[in-house]
Amino acid sequence: MLGLSIREVSQALRDGRVSATELCKKCIDQIQRTHYLNAFITITGETAMEQAQKADNRICTGKPLGPLDGIPFSVKDNFCTENIETTCASNMLKGYVPPFSATVVQKLLDQGAVLVGKTNLDEFAMGAGSTDGVFGPVRNPWSYTTLYREQSTEDPDSDWAIAGGSSGGSAAAVASLSSFLALGSDTGGSTRNPGSLCGVVALKPTYGLLSRHGLIPLVNSMDVPGIMTRSVHDAATVLRILQGPDERDSTTVQAPSTPPSLPEHFDIRDICVGIPKEYHAPGLSTDTLAQWSRVAAMFEQAGARVQEVSLPHTQHSIVCYHVLCCCEVASNMARFDGLEYGHCSTVDSSTDAMYTTTRHEGFNNVVRRRILSGNYFLLKSNYERYFVKAQQMRRLIAEDFKNVFRSGIDVLLTPTTLSDAARYADFIQEDNRTRSAQEDVFTQPVNMAGLPAVTVPTALSCRGLPISLQLIGQTLQDWKLLTVAHWMEQQVNFPLIPLHGDSNERKMKSSSLT
Repeated sequence: MLGLSIREVSQALRDGRVSATELCKKCIDQIQRTHYLNAFITITGETAMEQAQKADNRICTGKPLGPLDGIPFSVKDNFCTENIETTCASNMLKGYVPPFSATVVQKLLDQGAVLVGKTNLDEFAMGAGSTDGVFGPVRNPWSYTTLYREQSTEDPDSDWAIAGGSSGGSAAAVASLSSFLALGSDTGGSTRNPGSLCGVVALKPTYGLLSRHGLIPLVNSMDVPGIMTRSVHDAATVLRILQGPDERDSTTVQAPSTPPSLPEHFDIRDICVGIPKEYHAPGLSTDTLAQWSRVAAMFEQAGARVQEVSLPHTQHSIVCYHVLCCCEVASNMARFDGLEYGHCSTVDSSTDAMYTTTRHEGFNNVVRRRILSGNYFLLKSNYERYFVKAQQMRRLIAEDFKNVFRSGIDVLLTPTTLSDAARYADFIQEDNRTRSAQEDVFTQPVNMAGLPAVTVPTALSCRGLPISLQLIGQTLQDWKLLTVAHWMEQQVNFPLIPLHGDSNERKMKSSSLT
């Protein structure tokens, strides 16, 4: 039951083959069984069971609220949740209980979805591995499968792969069958990166299509709530519910009209797929390159037009992103001063001393470095040299995408990450700044331009870990993007994770690149 899609399990609920309370209990049991993944910060078991009972009552009377009524979901712990602790995986917010829920969370609750927990992340979503939060690193569920273990001579407690970041807990929750969907945040790839490494579908919608109200901000001009599911169809179902204007977020826009569901059959011959030549980046693994070539050929053989395109300013994107990210971080983190909410130091010799000590105790080194960098870039003597130049480059990056789409390209096909998931022991050899630059190289240009993008798992690497590819669409053409992604998903037939050595193991091995 836990391996079903949202559409399938929703039908099972209506047919009486399972109750919402049974389903909720199964998910909570699964969270506890896979506790070693460290995917969750807070488990909302009691509240979830109450929500599930209400869903059962509605379904029994034939009055479900929608396709998500009774469906368990989880939320990254940087979204505010009413009466449930929200920490951002930081000492600064330990114990903080918001008086309201983020708009996207409330929309899911209003549809009858059942919140089973808050998921782990990099502190304040600053990272690309979900390894830098105060609750410890998230582990990739796929590094506990038989195929991965057969190739390892080390103990599972020391030889495991990262989940990716910063929404690693949400990706691990969906991949480990603990939730049917999860919300993440995507500022430079923080939904697509872990979605790729954990083998789940991860959608970063057009900027403004989903409300950011209640999402504790990292970079206001790039933050987007992200959607993680186990199928593209499920992602489209969730998007339809979450999209649209919000009076509490002035950046939201009206969603375009769309069909009631994704088409089951789609003529791919009407589509032109672009392959950006600049995405042949140093460090691209052999496995990832092979998948990129294979899927591009798959499109071409099916009748789609596939052509190479150029995004000439992409090479400057990661540096530009770093400057703009740090500048907005420096501004956003100023609200955490120990006065209104969150951690407050016991040092009380003066207001300045309390303020300084609070921030030193509350933030980790990664957050403090980004604040310092941002304040440096924003100094009067540096403002034109760094911040203004970065904004100018951002415009050129956005123009590159516009020019490509004006030329007749419908979607772009790229890698999502350079390779499959790194071993934790290898990942932490580099500092957070270096790793973020490496892991986000294919994802963050999309955030700079405000475009929609989705990552879809395509196969397993020679190590038995997921390899995924990214599709990038035009502004507010999220539905068209998901339609193409749905077609691609049907062709690649990615396997369900075999957590207990079940019959899926054979499928898993046949899907491996080896």
